[in-house]
Amino acid sequence: MQYRKLGKWGLKISEIALGSWMTDLISTEAVDTAKRTLRLAYGNGVNFFDCADAYSDGAAEIFLGNALKEFTRSSYVVSSKVFFSVGKGPNDRGLSRKHIFEQINKSLKNLQTDYLDLYFCHRYDPDTPIEEMLQAMSDLVVQGKVLYYGVSEWSPVQITEGLGLTRTMGLRPISVIQPQYNMFDRYIEDEIMGICESNGIGIVPFSPLSQGLLTGKYRKWMPIPEGSRATHQADMQINKLLTDDNLEKVEKLIKIADESGVSLPVLALAWTLRKPVISSLITGASTPSQLELNLKASGLTLSARVLDEIEKILDYKPFFRKIG
Repeated sequence: MQYRKLGKWGLKISEIALGSWMTDLISTEAVDTAKRTLRLAYGNGVNFFDCADAYSDGAAEIFLGNALKEFTRSSYVVSSKVFFSVGKGPNDRGLSRKHIFEQINKSLKNLQTDYLDLYFCHRYDPDTPIEEMLQAMSDLVVQGKVLYYGVSEWSPVQITEGLGLTRTMGLRPISVIQPQYNMFDRYIEDEIMGICESNGIGIVPFSPLSQGLLTGKYRKWMPIPEGSRATHQADMQINKLLTDDNLEKVEKLIKIADESGVSLPVLALAWTLRKPVISSLITGASTPSQLELNLKASGLTLSARVLDEIEKILDYKPFFRKIG
């Protein structure tokens, strides 16, 4: 496993991280599989584990806390997020100081730790002044409950405004962002990567395999595999990606992967890691075998020829993307 710095900061995290968004906790067997996957990750050098207070209605944090307690706290990096609804009350969502302070205490209890290494504002909150959010997050750093904080799925303007305010208000800085980034969603290359590079902010993307589109399980002219995300995901994100154009590109990418002697997911992850500003990739693995594939991307450098061929296939052109 290779490690990278979190932007300009001293923290080092594994190139491959394990996320909890799609962790299956529906049965005892599923929980056992999730535990085996996490232990395999840790045993192979993964030191970054990502979660959020809203994942599985809080059950994901509780699972992760129970699983990580068998390891020395200093040996891993754990993160969580705040924003989405966790109850029916008027203050049970968003980025108010009240909600942030209540949720950090709940997350710390669920994760059985005294501090979070990383804490993210899961989305931008139009109902809360950004100054209020930044002050609350900075105060958590001062209190030692959070070491580094950042944002997820904020626009370039919102990130830039936040950076400016931390300076004028004398607050702890935004140190990391967690956007979506993969071969089929490259919007951060247009402005956000430049902002992060200029300010020493680490980038830890989620969905580097495009909701599973880049795993190779979804093929042109073939039925959707039983039990795959496309058969049960509530918001149907993967289904919206299964267009003829995308599946045609997948076929071409599989050919490039085969010629390179790797699987499609390894090719896709290594391609995303080609950018030095990327600190780590938050991957979701349902089984140990899926994780084993993902791990092979760490340290893999794709040749200039392969990168050029991929660019021709993807044919990326900047576009406006609604964030959030």
